[in-house]
Amino acid sequence: MNTGLKSAMGVLHLLFITLSLTAISAHNITQILSPFPEYSQFNTYLTQTKLSDEINSRDTITVLVLNNAAISVLATEQSPLSVVKKVLSLHVLLDYFDAKKLHQISAGTALSTTLYQTTGDAHGQLGFVNITDLKGGKVGFGSAADSPGSALNSTYVKEVKTMPYHISVLEISELILAPGILAAPSASNVNISALLVKAGCKKFVSLIEDTGVLKMYETASSTGLTVFAPSDGAFKAQNAPDLSKLNNAEMVSLLQYHALSRYAPKGTLKTTKGPISTMATNGAGKYDLTVTTAGDEVTLGTGYSSSRIASTVIDSPPVVIYTVDSLLLAPELSGSAPSTAPVASPSQSPSPAVSAKAPSPVIATSPSSVFSPPAPPMGSPEGSPVGAPDQPEDSKSAGDVKAPALFEAILSVSVAVIFSVFLS
Repeated sequence: MNTGLKSAMGVLHLLFITLSLTAISAHNITQILSPFPEYSQFNTYLTQTKLSDEINSRDTITVLVLNNAAISVLATEQSPLSVVKKVLSLHVLLDYFDAKKLHQISAGTALSTTLYQTTGDAHGQLGFVNITDLKGGKVGFGSAADSPGSALNSTYVKEVKTMPYHISVLEISELILAPGILAAPSASNVNISALLVKAGCKKFVSLIEDTGVLKMYETASSTGLTVFAPSDGAFKAQNAPDLSKLNNAEMVSLLQYHALSRYAPKGTLKTTKGPISTMATNGAGKYDLTVTTAGDEVTLGTGYSSSRIASTVIDSPPVVIYTVDSLLLAPELSGSAPSTAPVASPSQSPSPAVSAKAPSPVIATSPSSVFSPPAPPMGSPEGSPVGAPDQPEDSKSAGDVKAPALFEAILSVSVAVIFSVFLS
């Protein structure tokens, strides 16, 4: 019995450690800042640019926040969101710094990588921040791209919130600005075709131009657009579908299936749970996507196939364009899936939800089987486990996220194991 008790206690101890680590590592930056009205504009910008999702998806990070007065320069300059996102991403360090660590920097100076460096738009040291422990107990911050010896324009003010060693929120006095960062192009100037051709997606461009889907993309780009563009190699792959079997309406749906009518940068995708509606989604066809993540890698699932996001062509709110490794094959267009055409003939006995006024494009009632041979249907993978409750449990834990359901299952299994040990 003593041996059984020790085994049970060991299992329970391991379980508590796992749950504790999970609860500690999860955070929500908007909830952390919500009790502080002096940072309301900074918090609003994080939400509008979706940087909050990227911050929440990372385990070790430092956010350099500014009060409303210090960040008002962005509003005064009427900077577009594309500029705001670049500036704020320079204030998100991919390392953990608290007050103690700032004053213990080796040799007094350190260069820290920021989220801006991960965008691909920051060349050289544009995406790095110089942190220097100054005389008199002050700590200075500035762009690492500035010439040596230049003044550090911002200084450390105070700690706002720390969750060692996962997230630290520190207030600084002024914006950190890298050379040229305020001159980012507006999303209204984005040339979708030119960007995709340059990214190696010529075949995809020809299809969206020939079918008129490009116009749909351009219309959506003013309010929110995300495109998953297959590379030219994806169309030449051995398992690529025979697109010649699709009629025009089906082709339109396939191309719309590769886009969202909203802005969804990578951080947002990584924190997404549940199915994502695409531009092809309508009353009679789900045309959904699901997201799975492994580290920084994001994979899109259709229920029929999956495709990895290979690169980011542009991320300029409210537009983001990715390249993907393979075509997204919608089950609605597969011969192996039930016919779920938007407009069905009377003989098909559509469900009551199907309306004769279903939005365009109209898909053929009997789609051709272009995915030959069809792969076995895949289970819809769950979204990223990173998430957050709507409200913090108390003011001390604002921004902390409850343990995911997976660990509730672990708890149930562990309890069962313990009982079985006692009964044996």
